[in-house]
Amino acid sequence: MEGENQSLTPEAGRLYVVATPIGNLADITERAKSILAKDSLVACEDTRVGGSLLTKLGIKNRLVSYHDKNEQSMATTLADRLEQGESIAVISDAGTPAISDPGFRLTRECHKRAISVIPVPGPCAATTLLSASGLPSNGFLFVGFLPPKSAARRRFLEEHIDFPYTIILYESCHRIEKLMAEMVDILQENRCVCLGREITKRFESIASGPLTSVNETFQASSKKGEFVVIIAPPTFTL
Repeated sequence: MEGENQSLTPEAGRLYVVATPIGNLADITERAKSILAKDSLVACEDTRVGGSLLTKLGIKNRLVSYHDKNEQSMATTLADRLEQGESIAVISDAGTPAISDPGFRLTRECHKRAISVIPVPGPCAATTLLSASGLPSNGFLFVGFLPPKSAARRRFLEEHIDFPYTIILYESCHRIEKLMAEMVDILQENRCVCLGREITKRFESIASGPLTSVNETFQASSKKGEFVVIIAPPTFTL
């Protein structure tokens, strides 16, 4: 169809927010590959990671660095280039840009200037695990990474102990053990949770059930990799 063919070719002066695989390269879409190959340039969180991805996909394109330390200034620079007629794709190291990754300031700047922002959807670790968790998905709160200090994490858990919807958060391998200990200490032992590690990767693991059971599985498993934690509403049972 004509519309489908047009969607594979970027248009001048438009920003394309392109989701990339979170672990399994086969999850890249044909549309994403086409946009990344044909855009004027690709703004990426880390040019080494972005360059490696494009190489694996057989794509050659210009890369510019766009990360949390230069996001404010680069948002203006990239928006200027869009106004000059370039088409730009923005990607993060993995997953969907602006979802707990750089991208928000650039999309906001584009909307301020009435520059079209086109989503090219694909993987997102939060919704990927939620879809397989068996926990309620009719409503959820996504909070990304909780603060690095234990007191702030504990305060968040205490303030949301009776939250009526599912909560989704990310955690690194460096703090996951502390977070799990805090959850065991603050939440009821039968609170249903889901813990996902290395989603879509070779050593992917997913554990859903009462907190005490999931924690036992966690303690006996590898602590390496990236983690997604889902906490069900207090009245839910699995």
